[in-house]
Amino acid sequence: MKLTSTVLGTPDPRGLADFYQKLLGWPIGTDEPDWVTLRPEDGGAGLSFQTETEHTPPVWPAGRADQQMQLHLDIEVDDLAAAVELATAAGAKVADFQPQDDVRVCLDPAGHPFCLWTRG
Repeated sequence: MKLTSTVLGTPDPRGLADFYQKLLGWPIGTDEPDWVTLRPEDGGAGLSFQTETEHTPPVWPAGRADQQMQLHLDIEVDDLAAAVELATAAGAKVADFQPQDDVRVCLDPAGHPFCLWTRG
C-alpha cells in the first residue's frame, strides 16, 4: 500500500489548491470543478481538494461544542517568520492561540489548521 494524498474538503477546491500551490510550490495535477490535486515533483504524497458544499471550518482550539479539527498539516520550514509572511500573503490567518515558540498554527482559506515549524 502507498499513501498518495490527503484530501481536504472545501466549498472552493480550486481556490484552496491555489493557496497550497503558493505555499508549497507544487504543480496542479488534476483540475476539475469538484476535484483538484497537487503533487510534489519528487512523486511523494500530495494534497487533493474536493467540493464540500456544507463545509464547516474547524475551530482552533476547539471547545466542547465546536467543530473539532479532524487533521492538520505539519509543514517544516527553514525560516518561521518568512514562512508565516508567505502564508498570510497567500491568504492564511495566524491563529490566536500558539502552543509553542517554534510553531505557528495558521488557518488556510477554508479554515483548516496547519502548522509551520522549524527544527529546534
